[in-house]
Amino acid sequence: MSNQLVIRNMTRPELDELVGWAAREGWNPGLHDAELFWATDPEAFIAADLEGELIGGGAITSYNGEFGFMGFFIVRPEYRGKGLGNTLWHARRNRLLARLHPGASIGMDGVFAMQDYYAKGGFVFSHRNMRFRADIPERWVTPRIGEQDIVSLAAFPFDQVLDYDRTCFPAPRPSFLSGWIIQPDALALGCRREGRLSGYGVIRRCREGCKIGPLFADDALAANALYSQLAGFAAGGPLFLDAPENNPAAMELVRQEGMIEVFGCARMYLGPPPALAHERVFGVTTFELG
Repeated sequence: MSNQLVIRNMTRPELDELVGWAAREGWNPGLHDAELFWATDPEAFIAADLEGELIGGGAITSYNGEFGFMGFFIVRPEYRGKGLGNTLWHARRNRLLARLHPGASIGMDGVFAMQDYYAKGGFVFSHRNMRFRADIPERWVTPRIGEQDIVSLAAFPFDQVLDYDRTCFPAPRPSFLSGWIIQPDALALGCRREGRLSGYGVIRRCREGCKIGPLFADDALAANALYSQLAGFAAGGPLFLDAPENNPAAMELVRQEGMIEVFGCARMYLGPPPALAHERVFGVTTFELG
């Protein structure tokens, strides 16, 4: 059956379908993820057809050829266990390698059950990214944390935001960030110290509650202050944060906030692991695009 599989680029309406599948899988996509993801890299979305029917898909995002990310990998449940997903996954990996500069690395956040499978495809484990949940009271009182100056991210020149983001992400991503930080149904805040950006976070509404992503900060004080302000946006509902286990301060933040672990992924890399300021990463942006 796998020989009948057709691998091709997705259409924009098919991405909406893929997001719908993700919602049914419990991945809880953001309300505007489809349009934002498509605007970042429309060539990233790969479809698997079987006899003219869409049965699977995934993203192979290229950040200017400097870094790639594999995510959004879904095969419809009734087509699993037939080797079709294996064909699609390898086709995506090979297509992404062809889209990148020689020597560029690829990242992914894979479910733990598939970690050995991804390792056979050349990916090496880096750390775990854990999804945590908190239920934010309807009347959320933002605590005062030190003397942190939390302001709208729009108060900072975009170049500052891009430069800060680059310390926490393996490649510049201006196309993605320019839309992500001003998306509807969202709030983007920055921490200002001595006139400079010392951290930023974005919270967006999802099918269920809200997610914070990214949450990048110089230290725990800035991260906690940003989290506390962003959490007010989710008042009266659940709030999710995907925190990296290799940052002890991020693990302390979720503990202090009483968040509960609900899901997790293995961050893995094909090629050299990128040099990042891991101590600044308190919450990853998305499991789908990195």
